[in-house]
Amino acid sequence: MKLYVSVDMEGITGLPDETFVASSMHNYERSRKMMTEEANVVIRAALAQGCLEIIVNDSHSKMNNLLIEDLHEDAQLITGDVKPFSMMHGLDASYDAAIFVGYHARAGMFGVMSHTMIHAVRTMYINDHEIGEMGLNAYLAGFYGVPIIAVAGDDQAAKEASELIPNVTAIAVKETISRSSVKSLTPKKSAQLLTQKITEAVRNRHLVLPLVPPDEPVLRIEFANFGQAEWANLMPGTKIEPGTTVVRFHAKDILEAYQAMLVMTELAMMTKFS
Repeated sequence: MKLYVSVDMEGITGLPDETFVASSMHNYERSRKMMTEEANVVIRAALAQGCLEIIVNDSHSKMNNLLIEDLHEDAQLITGDVKPFSMMHGLDASYDAAIFVGYHARAGMFGVMSHTMIHAVRTMYINDHEIGEMGLNAYLAGFYGVPIIAVAGDDQAAKEASELIPNVTAIAVKETISRSSVKSLTPKKSAQLLTQKITEAVRNRHLVLPLVPPDEPVLRIEFANFGQAEWANLMPGTKIEPGTTVVRFHAKDILEAYQAMLVMTELAMMTKFS
């Protein structure tokens, strides 16, 4: 079995707020260690179930957070920025399954540090399906026929995963109190839970189908202000929906939609004033 693991940071055990996930803040180095160990727990559980190849993709911010010197020796790491497919770079049809670790709820939803890519995004749609990072990443995996068999993060990320992907193993390592506070398992208890649930997910992977994306999808991103929409609209092929801050793009497939999202959100961050 060949396994792909995308590891974000906001949903890692014990992390409640920005001081843990922003590289300039005082708690960040602690978080890197916890993020790496949580990835290792997943890797060890998967190896114990017979996985022969595991690729881990660092999927938070500049995507250089995981400590390779502490990562399990039998995994390989995709790290650094810029990656053409960001949180899902390197995935293709050769993988048997994918797992999301450290994930969070989408923008505008209750959940610790909930957001979608950047804080300028209010929400995002593929056709009429409202999604966040998790949904778009699952669609990209579905394009290659790869099922998402487990999602670990806060309780609201687990809820979103269960609603998005039938039969997924949704693992809540912490409970949201507010967007910046949680009630969390300790790392040791979280490791026990993750080991149990990842074991179950690998054994039951045949029960989960890929989330197949629509053909020629329409990507719609609602931004927080019109300046952000104007910047995103500089990408050829986009249109601003009249009277809104929604920018739309009709893609030939989900791969093009995914890269359009990356370009539009990067451009939106060029806005100087909120």
